[in-house]
Amino acid sequence: MKMMGSLQSQTKRIKEEISALRATGSAGAGLVEATVNGDFQLMDLNISEAAYSLGDKENLKVLIISAVNDAANKAKAEVERKTQDILMNLSH
Repeated sequence: MKMMGSLQSQTKRIKEEISALRATGSAGAGLVEATVNGDFQLMDLNISEAAYSLGDKENLKVLIISAVNDAANKAKAEVERKTQDILMNLSH
C-alpha cells in the first residue's frame, strides 16, 4: 500500500515537471519564435519586426506554423527524455 502511495506521488511529480517544461522553436532564422509547454500548449509567440516587414501573409503563416512545430518537436523529445530518466530512477 505504501508503494502505491509512492507511485502516485511520483506520477504527480512527473506530470508537474512535464507541465512546467518549456521548449522554444524558431523559423526563418529567428524571424518567428514559439514556446510550448510539456503539454504542447502554445505559451508564447514572438514575431520580429523583420517578419512583419516581409508583407507576405502566406510566408508569415508558414513561419509561424514551422516555429510552433519546431517547438512541439523539441518539447516532445524533452518529455520523452525526462520520462525515460524518471523510469530508470524508479527501477533502481
